[in-house]
Amino acid sequence: MEIKEVIGEITIATYCENVAILKKVVEEQAVIRSISKHCNSNGTLDIDGNLKIWGNVMSRFKKIKLWENTPGFDDRDSRQSEPFMVFVPALNITNRKGTIVTAHGGGFELRTGCEGVHTAKYFNDAGFDVAILSYRIKPYCRMDSFADMQRAIRMLRARKEELGIADKIFVMGFSAGGMLSANCATHFDDGNNGSIDIVEQQSSRPDAAVIGYGAMSAVSFPVPFGMEIEWNNWGRTKEERLFLAPEKNISSKTPPFFIWQTLSDDGRYGMCLAKALQDAGIPYELHIFQQGVHGLAMADGANDLGLNIPHVAHWGQLCKEWLEQI
Repeated sequence: MEIKEVIGEITIATYCENVAILKKVVEEQAVIRSISKHCNSNGTLDIDGNLKIWGNVMSRFKKIKLWENTPGFDDRDSRQSEPFMVFVPALNITNRKGTIVTAHGGGFELRTGCEGVHTAKYFNDAGFDVAILSYRIKPYCRMDSFADMQRAIRMLRARKEELGIADKIFVMGFSAGGMLSANCATHFDDGNNGSIDIVEQQSSRPDAAVIGYGAMSAVSFPVPFGMEIEWNNWGRTKEERLFLAPEKNISSKTPPFFIWQTLSDDGRYGMCLAKALQDAGIPYELHIFQQGVHGLAMADGANDLGLNIPHVAHWGQLCKEWLEQI
């Protein structure tokens, strides 16, 4: 596609530039930070260093703000900008396969760059438009993060003609981002036709959800990794925890799921969600790999763990084929 390709009356040349930037960022492994550098000398998480890397890399891209003025956003954390997404169009405009909103993990405290950037590059190369989501994290709560992903879905639909995207919009997330993707696939609406905001008039229902070692619940099982129930991750009340447990919120309108994880995350999380989908007659695909650990992203060595596990890396091809069927 020519860099000056025009869709309708509005050029997307600016966003086409994001394709080259994404390629360069991945080649440089600019978002990769060795696991050995995740903590300060006193053992606390190096959140400042993590957010600085993310901010520096994201500053290279042309970004789309989710709101003109984000509801509830204030100056409580100067390290965070208002939520945004980076739209990267597929170069083959004659055979667009859909748009994937991809959400990084990081326990709602950090931003695991490889899960947002390297995964986006893989699926963009495979012919999908991608939108890298930068959602609010702690000290904001998970409900704020959830609202950001819902807004991204609505925004893409509102700007469909401008961006030249296909009808299908998928959500894909890893760890915390996987939890958000599962929430978006189990809680959605058709939009508010009475809103003066054209974005809020759009549906927030994704057409499919891809969950990478996420969708954990504090309801069906104890929270993972021996973590304590903490308001930012699992819900501030019993009602909110139930709301955020995807396996408890499956309906006949729930979209299809692709779920993958490793045994290190306890296969019951994936199986529990798959059972709920099976009970409701919702299509799904479930892959639980014996090898590997949490945080692998594409499992190709380009992750903070430095792990290259070819068998687990098959998840990318399997997922691509699954999405193409949809």
